[in-house]
Amino acid sequence: MAHAVKWAIMSTANINRKVIPGAHLSPKVELLAVASRGQARADEYAKTWEIQRAYGSYEALLADPEIEAVYISLPNSMHCEWAIKALEAGKHVLCEKPLSRHASEVEAAFDVARGTGRLLSEAFMYRHNPQTKHAKQLVDEGAIGELRLIRSAFSYALYDEDNIRLRTALDGGALMDVGCYAVSGSRLFGGEPEKVYGDAWIGPSGTDWVFAGMLRFPGDVVALFDCGTAMTERDELEAIGSEGSLFLDDPWHCKAPGIELRREGRVQRIEFDLVDSYQLELENLSDAIRGVGELLLGRDDAVAQARILEALHDSAMRGAPVSL
Repeated sequence: MAHAVKWAIMSTANINRKVIPGAHLSPKVELLAVASRGQARADEYAKTWEIQRAYGSYEALLADPEIEAVYISLPNSMHCEWAIKALEAGKHVLCEKPLSRHASEVEAAFDVARGTGRLLSEAFMYRHNPQTKHAKQLVDEGAIGELRLIRSAFSYALYDEDNIRLRTALDGGALMDVGCYAVSGSRLFGGEPEKVYGDAWIGPSGTDWVFAGMLRFPGDVVALFDCGTAMTERDELEAIGSEGSLFLDDPWHCKAPGIELRREGRVQRIEFDLVDSYQLELENLSDAIRGVGELLLGRDDAVAQARILEALHDSAMRGAPVSL
């Protein structure tokens, strides 16, 4: 087997706690370093998570010649900026979702990736899970007949207006934080939409606390989704067809994987072993770096995702549908 790829993490964000265990477990990943905005914080974090090297700035981390790939878990507004800096430093990049809601920024980052000969991928970890891949296969094979409707939701309750997820300057809000999953899941089954419509409740922080959207796909397929940072916890994804439906009760975290295939009044439950989606996304990029696998999520998916997030945001601001 090819030797492990040497990885580093840019930032000490909360999401790292979900990524680091899989990195430590994987034979394809060697987690070598972490960077923060201060040396003391980086040192403490590296000790807590058993990471060899700690850097007090992101620039210092990128100057380490041994590091081959970086995982960027900075706030949304900093994603493309630092992805570009990492690529220019010769590193491969896995950037936490969403890369951006500005398609031009995403295209610019991938232009740099192409120019430097490095790989860039958006970290939608659920896409790497066997549950997701099997759901897509079932729909494509006609298990529910002709696809008619896609329905999805992702919400939770957060009322701390100082939290980075609720700060407008950092591109926070429900659509960016969790709605991006619903958009990605809708695209997984429906392809790329021709028209979108979005509407939002803007909460006290100035970000969207509740967002609802509709996407119209070719072939008369419609997707409906809602997301929120001011609602009870919900997460589900359903594809409804002419002959049946397919329901995922835990589509994004994949902690209780399983697909319910509903046809002719009967429910067939398809079970899956529990696997670490974060480990799988790290291994996918590691395999691609070593030339022993194909990158699952590259330029086309990331640019299309950003274009739709941008259109949904614009639609909600203007109060009118946006054609793509």
